[in-house]
Order: sequence, then structure tokens, then C-alpha cells
Amino acid sequence: MSSGSGSSKGGGAKGTGGRGGLHVRVKTAKKRSVSSTRWLQRQLNDPYVRRAQAEGYRSRAAYKLIELDEKFGFIKKARAVVDLGITPGGWSQVVRKTNPRARVAGIDLLACEPIEGVEILEMDFMDDAAPDALIEALGSAPDLVISDMAANTVGHQQTDHLRTIGLAETAADFAVQTLLPGGAFVAKVFAGGADHTLLTLLKRHFTTVKHAKPPASRKGSPELYVIAQGFKGRSAADAAETGDENTR
Repeated sequence: MSSGSGSSKGGGAKGTGGRGGLHVRVKTAKKRSVSSTRWLQRQLNDPYVRRAQAEGYRSRAAYKLIELDEKFGFIKKARAVVDLGITPGGWSQVVRKTNPRARVAGIDLLACEPIEGVEILEMDFMDDAAPDALIEALGSAPDLVISDMAANTVGHQQTDHLRTIGLAETAADFAVQTLLPGGAFVAKVFAGGADHTLLTLLKRHFTTVKHAKPPASRKGSPELYVIAQGFKGRSAADAAETGDENTR
């Protein structure tokens, strides 16, 4: 379960570095499939890929978090951050660069190269032991949980959406059980946004819940992000829910 390289919107971007406006064409090698050639050509011509290389980020997905933070402002407020699906590490790099004082712990099934100031767990987030292991690695409860996790796609939009929503719901459950009051939760979902169950959970526990598609998400990509801010705390949310039930 990995944050992956992410996706981006086509077109120019400031500070892309490298080739400027040059469009690179890739010839199909004998041992390279047409789809692989197209992917390579897209990567070579992607301004966010070039910008990531120039600015030292491990993936272009870093710019999705940067753009979300520019709009919603959740990183600088954080002191303890959990990164779910950390590999290859772009999101944690952004957190550390934006807020060097923040402690960060990340988890992924896939190996992730070390990042200064980040505790990395190579294990399955779905493992029952994962939540406690993350809190132990972080040294405290988090005030920000970020998740770029996405299930491996099968090419069927509804199936892909449901599988990724399942991961987002698990991430949200973790956030609700561990966040400090006032904390925030950011997670990847797919076209259609968070489903009713996830939205109900988030709206019960957070002051504001919004969807956003950062410019770095590729044009035509089905991904969206849900941003929940102002965690009410478990007791406050539970009390509010009880009050709602009593008025029915």
C-alpha cells in the first residue's frame, strides 16, 4: 500500500526546471511495450516530474500535498504527523520542509528510503498492531493524519473507487481514534468523493469537511482528496451524536 508517484494535471508549472518547453518523444524499444513507452514519454514531459527532480522531492505527488496545504493550511499547525502509505516519501518530505519542528511517523508495505526526522515503519497498515506501533514511533498522539493510500487499480472505476474508499475509511477510523482535539485528516478518495459512511463519520467528528482536486492531479485522473479539519475530540462528537439521537 503505497502513496505512489501520484498524478498530475497536464500543462505548464512555474519552476519546472530542466527542459523548459521542450517536448520529448520516446521511441518504442523492442523489449518495451507501447503502454510503457507512453508512460515514459508522459513522465519525461511532465512539468511536475521535472520540478520534483529539480527540487529534490522523491515524487511529483509532493506537489499535491503542497497545493492542498496552500489552500487549507494544515501542515504548519501540526506538531505530530502520521503519514499513511508513506512510500516513496514525497509527502513526508513536504511536511518536514514546511514544518521542520513537526515529528513524523510513516507506514507502508513497501520499503521507503530514510528521511531525516521521520520514523518509518515497513508494515501493513491493516495489521492490528499498526496503530499502536505508529503512536509509539511518533511518541505521542498526532494532530495531523495524511493518507495518499490507494488500492491497486483493476481498470473498473466503481471497483477502484470502492477499494480506495475502504482504505480511506480505515485511515479515518485511525484518525478519529488517535487525533488530538483540533487536529486534521487528509486522504485520497476517487471520483464520487467520500461515500456516505465516510462523510457521516468525518462530519460527526470534524468542524469542516471538504473535497478538493489539486492542480498537480493529472487531467482526467479520478482522484480527489477529502480534507477534514477541526477535530472535535471523541467525547464531544459522541455527545453530539447522542443528542441527535434523542431528538429523533
